[in-house]
Amino acid sequence: METLGRVLVIVPTYNERDNLPAIAERLRAALPEAHLLVADDASPDGTGDVADELAAKDDHVHVLHRPAKQGLGAAYIAGFRWGLDEGYTVLVEMDADGSHQPEELPGLLRALEEGADLAIGSRWVPGGKVVNWPASRELLSRGANIYTRIMLGLPVRDATAGFRAYRAATLEKVGLADVQSQGYCFQVDLTLRTSQHGLRVVEVPITFVERTVGTSKMNGRIMAEAFWRIFVWGVTGLPGRLRGSRA
Repeated sequence: METLGRVLVIVPTYNERDNLPAIAERLRAALPEAHLLVADDASPDGTGDVADELAAKDDHVHVLHRPAKQGLGAAYIAGFRWGLDEGYTVLVEMDADGSHQPEELPGLLRALEEGADLAIGSRWVPGGKVVNWPASRELLSRGANIYTRIMLGLPVRDATAGFRAYRAATLEKVGLADVQSQGYCFQVDLTLRTSQHGLRVVEVPITFVERTVGTSKMNGRIMAEAFWRIFVWGVTGLPGRLRGSRA
């Protein structure tokens, strides 16, 4: 197995002050050598202040204060750029609400060590599961991923998953400058770009646990964006094919 180098876990936040301390503590215990970047979108509940307090006590915690709520994709792009500028060699996406269990992060990193360019924490491969989801939510997620596989021809069962680890070289190769998608669609966008560049995507089974504190950011607008963009990409072959032609 190879040595992966410096690992940065990016956690976007908006009104997650009650969840952030616990998830930060669990991450630091599960992977003490990793660094945490909280990308806060000017949360009105003071999440940014909580993040600053954590950073003041721990030199492995960093905070990126963003001016306003601009969506999940924009927060991750900002976090990726910060991490790449700081020389991190692995960049991880993880939710702040506890649905992604930090204790499962070593499994994602192990997939990178074994040759993956992108490791996705998957709910829908053998061994993966969800906890405390209503049947309607599971049906929606499974259906969205089936739709994605059919429209894009992606050999990935959970392309909408948000718990994932990228090599820095993967993000540099696929390019971030023209990524405009948000929400679930952002995850599909980067998965498609990675696949169309001939890079290796590996799914690692995880247990996804529904949040117990706070409210989900999912809404109809995010779902509509994903449905439409995936349809367009399926018809045109964008975005990855176009991006690859510029390389």
